[in-house]
Amino acid sequence: MSETHTSGPTRWALIGASDIAATRIIPAIRAHGGRIHVVQSGSEHWATEYAERQEIDVWTTSVDDAVGRDDVDAVYVSSHNEKHRDQVIAAAEAGKHVLAEKPLALSLDDAHAMVEACENAGVVLATNHHLPASPTHMAMKEIVASGEIGAVRAMHVNHAVGLPDRLRGWRVDDPVAGGVILDVFIHDMAAVRAIIGGQAKAVMASARSGDDVPAAPNSVMTVVEWTDDVIVQTHDAYDNYDLPTGLEILGDRGAIRSSLSMTGDPVGEVTVYHDGFGTPAEISVRDDLYLTTVRAFDAAIHTGVEPLVTGLDGVRSLAAALAAQHSLDTGCVQSVPFI
Repeated sequence: MSETHTSGPTRWALIGASDIAATRIIPAIRAHGGRIHVVQSGSEHWATEYAERQEIDVWTTSVDDAVGRDDVDAVYVSSHNEKHRDQVIAAAEAGKHVLAEKPLALSLDDAHAMVEACENAGVVLATNHHLPASPTHMAMKEIVASGEIGAVRAMHVNHAVGLPDRLRGWRVDDPVAGGVILDVFIHDMAAVRAIIGGQAKAVMASARSGDDVPAAPNSVMTVVEWTDDVIVQTHDAYDNYDLPTGLEILGDRGAIRSSLSMTGDPVGEVTVYHDGFGTPAEISVRDDLYLTTVRAFDAAIHTGVEPLVTGLDGVRSLAAALAAQHSLDTGCVQSVPFI
């Protein structure tokens, strides 16, 4: 196992030459002063082209070569979902900290194995759920914690978006690893936990059906029983290009409504309501969500604080997503294991 350094810029390996890495994580790493030393892809042609495009000096098709380098401290995993388990465990066994894309894995057993491997190796595992880093979500979390709206009773999440053509692929074609549940709903679960704490207890899901529906569900609504008797309603879709996303929180002494808040950009507004009258909440800092995530991940490496979304948090959101998928299959409410 190689030793990671404890000072200076974090040195990174990218496992998966992905769109999310190119558009979000690479800029965030570099903005925070980190250095990307190697990118791995299963395709030699794509690894070469990607490395050139992203100005990364070294490329490889070998995960072991990438994570085993002495000039790598941390690994960002954004490969196909079914590959996450083995790649995260390989990074942990090489002594490297890991920021992994959601879903952590495609089964709870695999996700728990990833958490255990990182714990045994003494490295940080964080899940790249971006919404807890959103300025609007942080503002809502502070309002809830202040007691201004009292005890939370219900939440409504509108996370129906329009999927760009460049991102379709496996999201609509893969009936196992694709679809809005593992791609979008899973983010809702991480967001709700970050704002009010707790976790999902049971899920009832319903999907739009018809001849034009792709192999993986592209429009799903759920009702989620949450801890502390909170009810969460969600709508996640790939076919909404018109209505802005948003999140509402209903308390017993007030409410919160946010708009444009379920995105990867530092946009949106938050309004607090009492007796039907709304007051805009102040959002003073609008840092990039992925920069905030990388900054928190670095702090976890160097100071021992928890990352914004831990590996175990990623297991919790996966558990709710798998229950939602099971509910679609059975037409019944599905319980979520307590984690």
